[in-house]
Order: sequence, then C-alpha cells, then structure tokens
Amino acid sequence: MQDKLLIKYIKKKNPKGMDMLIDNYGGIITSVVRNHLGVLKNYEEECVSDVLLSIWENIEGYDKNKNSFKNWICVIAKYKSINYRKKYLTKYQLTELDNEIYYIDKDLIKLEVTDDIEDILRCLNSKDRELFIKYYIEGYQLSEIAKENKTNVANLYSRLSRGRKKIKETLKIQGGLNHER
Repeated sequence: MQDKLLIKYIKKKNPKGMDMLIDNYGGIITSVVRNHLGVLKNYEEECVSDVLLSIWENIEGYDKNKNSFKNWICVIAKYKSINYRKKYLTKYQLTELDNEIYYIDKDLIKLEVTDDIEDILRCLNSKDRELFIKYYIEGYQLSEIAKENKTNVANLYSRLSRGRKKIKETLKIQGGLNHER
C-alpha cells in the first residue's frame, strides 16, 4: 500500500515521494550500491544520488506486473553501480599495500614512464633512440623500420644490440641496474 502512494507521489513529482523513497528504500539502495562499487567508496554517495534521480526521472518505466517496486529499484541501483565501476576503474589501477587500498592514476603513471624511457634512451644518438621507440614501444616490425630507413634487418639488429649494451652500461654507471641479465 505504501509503495502505491510513494509511486503516485513520484509520478506527480511531489517531493514527499522522494522522502518516502529515501526513508523506505535508502538503506537497500545504499547496500546494493556499496556491494557493486566495491573499493570505490568515495563514489558511493554520488552513485546513490544518481540512482534516486534515475528512479525519479524514470518512474513511468516501472511496471508492477513485471516486478516488485523493491526489485525494480535494486536493479537500477545495481546497473548504476556497475556503470560507475566501469567509468572510474578504467582511469584508476587499484593497488593494495599493507591492507590499504590506493588508487593510482594511469595517466600520471604513463607520463612518468614516458619520462623514464626518455631518460634511459638519452644515452643513444637520435637515430638509435628513434629505432628503440619504434621497435620496443610502438611495436613496429623490424622489416617495416628497415624499409622506411632504406637499410636491412640485420643492421637494425646490430644497432639494437649495441644500443642495449650502451643503455646497460649507462645504467650501471648511474646505479640504476643492480644485477646482470
């Protein structure tokens, strides 16, 4: 009976409907969101708000013949949570250290790795640096690089080998390589 009144209020865009929704189903919505968001706890409140807004805006989509009202709102909460996970976990990598969870920004890591690569390749001349980037980072085939530079693959293998040795020696001198491979 109370669900009928709640639905009626929401359909008429009466704020009492939202108050009743929060009072009656706020806990279960939060529980579903928390369960599906997992470690993204800092987005929980925002996701719950989006669930409530979605219920408010899409109440006409509720069909009492297909589902109970409780199940309908739980499905909305579930899928909103899953969408949040997809949206925010693509940007962050989760790392657990000493039972603490940290969010690592992948864009920042990519920038730092790029800087590290540039530092490592700095000991090479510009042609060898370009060769290393194309082959090891961009994934070009040596045959493609050889054709582009009008040379042969054997020559490129030699340049790569000499470049690796030079990088290894430079890292040893700088203290950045502690073991032999």
